[in-house]
Amino acid sequence: MKKKTNILMALLLSSVIFLITACSSGGTNNVSTSTTASTQASTQPVKLTDTTVEVIKATDPGKSPDTANNRSDTFVATIHEPGGVFLPYFYDNGWDGNAVQPIFSSLVTVDDNGNPIPDLAEKWDVSTDNLTYTYYLRPNLKFSDGSPLTADDVAFTLTLLNDPAYAAGNIDFSNIVIKGTDEYKKGNATSISGIKVINPTTIQITTEKLNPLSLTTLGGSVISKAYYGKDYQKGKLDYLKELYGKPMGDGPYQLDQYINGQEIRYNANPNYYGGKPSIAHLIFKVTSTSTALQAFQTGQTDFDGFATDKDTLEQLKTLGFANIRIRTVPDFGIIYVNNKKSYLKDTAVRQALYYGLDRQKIIDVKYNGYGEVANVFAAPTLWSYTEEGVTKYNYDPGKAKQLLEGLGWKAGSDGILQKDGQKFKLSYLTTKPDDPIIPIAKEDYKAVGIDFVPEVLDANTMFDRMYKGDYDLLSVRTNGLIDPNDAVYEFSSTDPNVNPSGYSNPTVTQLVKEGISTSDKAKRQTTYTKLYQELSKDPPVILIDYRKSVSAWNDRIIGGEKYITGASDVAIQLTKLKIK
Repeated sequence: MKKKTNILMALLLSSVIFLITACSSGGTNNVSTSTTASTQASTQPVKLTDTTVEVIKATDPGKSPDTANNRSDTFVATIHEPGGVFLPYFYDNGWDGNAVQPIFSSLVTVDDNGNPIPDLAEKWDVSTDNLTYTYYLRPNLKFSDGSPLTADDVAFTLTLLNDPAYAAGNIDFSNIVIKGTDEYKKGNATSISGIKVINPTTIQITTEKLNPLSLTTLGGSVISKAYYGKDYQKGKLDYLKELYGKPMGDGPYQLDQYINGQEIRYNANPNYYGGKPSIAHLIFKVTSTSTALQAFQTGQTDFDGFATDKDTLEQLKTLGFANIRIRTVPDFGIIYVNNKKSYLKDTAVRQALYYGLDRQKIIDVKYNGYGEVANVFAAPTLWSYTEEGVTKYNYDPGKAKQLLEGLGWKAGSDGILQKDGQKFKLSYLTTKPDDPIIPIAKEDYKAVGIDFVPEVLDANTMFDRMYKGDYDLLSVRTNGLIDPNDAVYEFSSTDPNVNPSGYSNPTVTQLVKEGISTSDKAKRQTTYTKLYQELSKDPPVILIDYRKSVSAWNDRIIGGEKYITGASDVAIQLTKLKIK
């Protein structure tokens, strides 16, 4: 996972996240077509640790509305609040990361279980010491403008990302370190010695640290040297901003038009190595959860994610033309806590914020039996997930008060806690006016003596304030987690672009490093068990929930059951889909 914080931000309680991949995982999910489990889930909570994927097939495809049927060559999905930075490694907004996925392919991608599979690279070799990686590109690769994609473009991409001026933070090589990077950054070398172009289709990369994530981190998206590098000067990357809205990639689709706040339009790329997609046009329509069902019902969209509740599920079933998927999502919702603020830096304060918030009530309101309280920095779908020895913060306002009083906070005449003349007042940033955390937290924290003040912002403004440290509490959701490191790496970093919570714990830092210092899964599991325990004792943020997702696609889309799936909430393998 390559992102600004090591948790790629999506908006808390959003209905769906898109990860568009070029290669199929082979449909390895355990799919059930029975509706029995769904009926049971409507009346009682489901277990999120049951990661079986359930598909409820369309009962009457003929009910598909004409609005959808008349789109014979266009697939319409949805996206929430993209910011218009359509260049891998340089966006802040996680939705922009989703928007670039159809445009750019990677050397290596992963299947639903996090296993590497070929994309632009048809194969690779790894040295016995796990430090040198050789990628063999597919022959005759091209960018969307028809220009050749070669190992020189891979070398340019990696050099750009290790430029001394690169600060976007969407990818971090500090725990891999390509050999010769320090010399290059300091000006003692004109190139990075660990990057060697063997021939136009072969590149070898030598690293200095063993890291089980090196293969996919080094094998990320490839950007054109001719297009993006023509004005490149070491230490000066601002010129790229002019190209943020003019992407030129190598994926199955190319950008046609971006209408801010409305939609992103794509056309099939005739130069895509896998062949021009059979669906000529792709549209990502900017929608909200509140309008998702109506848009799908009337045929304005072909695919979407929906509110996870029994009423919505039943309405989807009655449509007849909807294929429905229910699955445990490999992500979790959190409330960031700004550890840099003097009144939030004590462990006991963050523990009190945990105890003082009825997280179960939040989950009941939002998910109606399809969510669980999160206690571990791993989704239930991850192999490292365990609650062994983890501290669980059940709702206990009395305990919260006790912890805060122990730090010297005393209730004033208005009931709000005070210390050294300062009232305990916390801002809370969210992008959702209907965010259920707002009324519940406002009531719960008032009972503890905390003045909880929500602010509803657009996504770009919220992220800007987050990275500037201008917040107390802030709602986010992780993207699809593939490796245990994805959810914890940021807490070991001193870079505010990577670790916007400002959390610091030497034990956590050491355990995070240990977690990626070996490829032995058993050893990693032991490390992550200890890490989850430490993060629960000294919480950096407030974990909120794990969830099931409900998504649906129009039956006119052929291949949806097999290819609308993946490591995120939904991965759409567009080149595999067809329209009836």
